[in-house]
Amino acid sequence: MALTDPDRLFPIEPSARKLTRELYETMSDLPIISPHGHTDPSWFALNEHFIDPAQLFVVPDHYVFRMLVSQGVKLPDLGVPYADGSSENKDPRDIWRLFAKNYHLFRGTPSQMWLDHSFEHVFGIDEVLSEETADQYYDHIDAKLKDDAYRPRQLFERFGIEAIATTESALDDLKWHQQINDSDWNGRVITTYRPDATVDPEFEGFADNVRQLGQLTGQDATSWQGYLKAHQLRRAFFKETGATATDHGHATARTEDLPLAEIEALFDKVMSGAFSAEEADQFRGHMLTEMARMSLEDGLVMQIHAGSYRNHSKTVFQTHGRDKGFDIPTSTNYVTALKPMLDAVGMEPDLTIIIFTLDETVYSRELAPLAGAYPALKLGPAWWFFDSYEGMKRYREAVTETCGFYNTVGFNDDTRAFCSIPARHDVARRSDCAYLAELVLTGRLRKSDAFELAHDLTYRLAKEAYRL
Repeated sequence: MALTDPDRLFPIEPSARKLTRELYETMSDLPIISPHGHTDPSWFALNEHFIDPAQLFVVPDHYVFRMLVSQGVKLPDLGVPYADGSSENKDPRDIWRLFAKNYHLFRGTPSQMWLDHSFEHVFGIDEVLSEETADQYYDHIDAKLKDDAYRPRQLFERFGIEAIATTESALDDLKWHQQINDSDWNGRVITTYRPDATVDPEFEGFADNVRQLGQLTGQDATSWQGYLKAHQLRRAFFKETGATATDHGHATARTEDLPLAEIEALFDKVMSGAFSAEEADQFRGHMLTEMARMSLEDGLVMQIHAGSYRNHSKTVFQTHGRDKGFDIPTSTNYVTALKPMLDAVGMEPDLTIIIFTLDETVYSRELAPLAGAYPALKLGPAWWFFDSYEGMKRYREAVTETCGFYNTVGFNDDTRAFCSIPARHDVARRSDCAYLAELVLTGRLRKSDAFELAHDLTYRLAKEAYRL
């Protein structure tokens, strides 16, 4: 019994299904471009065996543990580390049994489709995961993980990944990326410059982080000009190590372009620690414009991920830290929020700023019209909570009429769960083919163009947008 339907996500109507299948067959085996994600670069540097099934599928995947937590399961019982990096000494088989016992909670969700795809196509399992099959699953996967064919580099090649980007703090020493670059392995794993800890005054330890940035670059980062220079030098270090992009995770899309005297005074204030929430947001907004200017100079693609209320649960944040499944979408303004930055650099054709959102209401009203006008802007794909068939379908329907396909950048999987990468890309490919088939059969797209678009949406747009 197969866990996944070979025609999953294809339209029900026979002619639409037939055309979707034809489109899909031309691009289903194209290489994977994964330009933004959170896989651990040490996996590829060390190429050690994954520890156990729980560490592979449960512990790092916030899609998995947030669903379980919503039903009363405790994070420590799932082996999720505390904020200080420690964790309760849980037997990985017990973690897996708890996951399997509650696997029914994922019915109908993207997570179940990704997991079933991984179980079937990566590990060759054809029975449904349940409390009864938990140990059988665990033993089978655990045995596979001891095989050299299941090491990270070997899976990377098996998955058909051409390039994958991880995301590192501006303060990271990039030692794992250096080790990958110095190895004789040809897999392309690159870093991405994520400066949040040094541009967000409300980030824990902000002032100390800025001082550390200065120490790493030999600059007096406690002065405004030294601070900017430190970022420029750090970006250059990331670029030399392989980075092609930066990434900025902000609660809002606010940008500012303040006069020199005003930003110097504001910088001194945020460094002192005596600032308001409004001043912190104003500083973050100005730094987005500064980062856009730097991208115009050094060629790094700029990504802005806005609209998430990060770490919504105070309790979970205090006990377990960031990225533990409690980031919640919020409404986000883009038309007025992005204007200061766009006034400064929006008409630059050599600059690429990719905008992501968790607020679907702005797709057709704000983001598609903006990307359909400003040369510097591109739309990122349906992201995070909308990394799903329905989310991708709504995205294409909302933005295509206004900004077309070529002001979007394909797909990225944004994942920490390594085995879900081919599964997520497969969902995107099926979803896009279904949408293209609908356009053809309703007379809005030539069939020959649909086949070219299927290739572009799967491969070329992401590769070109991220300069890979």
